[in-house]
Amino acid sequence: MIQTLLAILTQRELFLLLLCTVTYVVLFVVAVQNSRRKVRLLEERLKKVRAMQAEQEAQSASRIEANRQKIAELESLSQKLDDENSMLRLQLEERRAKLDYDNKVALIEQEKRQKAETVIFSSDVYRRLQRYLETGHMMMADDWAELTQLVDSIYTGFTDKLYSLYRLTPQEYYVSLLTKVHIPPKDIATLTAHSKESIATTRSRLYHKVFGRKGSSKDWDEFVLGL
Repeated sequence: MIQTLLAILTQRELFLLLLCTVTYVVLFVVAVQNSRRKVRLLEERLKKVRAMQAEQEAQSASRIEANRQKIAELESLSQKLDDENSMLRLQLEERRAKLDYDNKVALIEQEKRQKAETVIFSSDVYRRLQRYLETGHMMMADDWAELTQLVDSIYTGFTDKLYSLYRLTPQEYYVSLLTKVHIPPKDIATLTAHSKESIATTRSRLYHKVFGRKGSSKDWDEFVLGL
């Protein structure tokens, strides 16, 4: 009887040990798969961010000036080439034309962004936001829809770019949208009915989620303003 009972207990212990082992292995595999998925998503997100940052850099004043210098150098070199080097001269001309085109596109984009602020600040929805701030009123659903439409019409693809990087919550999107139209954080808090501390946390958290590293709320603001 005692030996039979011991045998039963041993079988139960072995079963529990086996069950625990299988459970541990399954959890380990799931954890590894989740970790790999997160790494892959972060890599894809960073690739999109780098592309957006490269676009911002291409439109910067420093890049335009650097391109102008390269164009001058290419023009000088092209003039020195004789007929025997006609193919090389054509290649240089092609490169110069491309740099010149890139600069023209960048300058047009800069002018558009300068005029964009004037359009936004004179819009009905922006003036309405200023009245809300005077009375401590939060924005309504229609206001968000109108502001989104205005911003996307001026900064083409702004909303799509944000959501392509990360699946933002409504609050995260609203904070980013108001940042884009140069609303100060303390006023964003009023318009979204949140505390200033919550707004700061949202911005820094978004930077960490998108870039995969710690950053300040101002780091996120700079990125959003450049989109």
